[in-house]
Amino acid sequence: MTGIIRTTWHNAEVLSNQHWTDRLLTLHIKTAPMPFVAGQFVTLRLPVTTEGVTELVAKSYSLINAPDEAALEIFYNIVPNGKLSNALARLQPGDSLEISQPAKGFFVLDEIPAVPNLWMIATGTGLGPYLSILQTAQPWQRFQKIVLVHGTPLVNELAYAELIQTLAAAHPEQFRFISCVTREVNPHGLEGRITTSLESGALEQVAGTSISATDTHVMLCGNHNMLNDMKALLGKRGMQRHLRHKPGHITTEQYF
Repeated sequence: MTGIIRTTWHNAEVLSNQHWTDRLLTLHIKTAPMPFVAGQFVTLRLPVTTEGVTELVAKSYSLINAPDEAALEIFYNIVPNGKLSNALARLQPGDSLEISQPAKGFFVLDEIPAVPNLWMIATGTGLGPYLSILQTAQPWQRFQKIVLVHGTPLVNELAYAELIQTLAAAHPEQFRFISCVTREVNPHGLEGRITTSLESGALEQVAGTSISATDTHVMLCGNHNMLNDMKALLGKRGMQRHLRHKPGHITTEQYF
């Protein structure tokens, strides 16, 4: 019988709190060595005082860094009236918080079936787990084509451009990145929702790779509207949610 793996809490120290925009940030922290699989998440916890009452507030976030890196990296957005996200945004280097161990989650490549093509589709901070995965050797050894799609309202919210460019330069024939911006002109990608570009054919045209139930697996990470709409569109192509007991073509992780 397999024993239950209990969650434990460990102190972590803030190394930096990088602003991409006024609401998008990356938190760099250090803590006790923590093995994890790329794509997994941890829970952060902080005491937050509201109207004189202090409570421990916790929320789960995916790890962005590669598993072999010492510092941990969290890509997050400030939620209006969000107790934890606003508290995280106020953290300065040297401040402390708590982090859960071990990391958890099944949004990992070990759960993805063997197919030639992998599409990684994200909105907002849903980009995070893909960056962790793409900084490991596993995806480049397993898949012939990898397409990363990131949807945001504004161009300046297309974070981690330098890292993505590095990945593209290292795998020019294997990797394609496509950005989709909904609220302004996008000089380096598509405009409008990801789902709109899929329906029009623009997404696959730019990728140079089709999405097919015969040779493709699609990972979806982001807001529930994108997930629901994408699953409906992919369902028209005969693609179904992937489960351990019922293999399919779509793996999802909902962020908000």
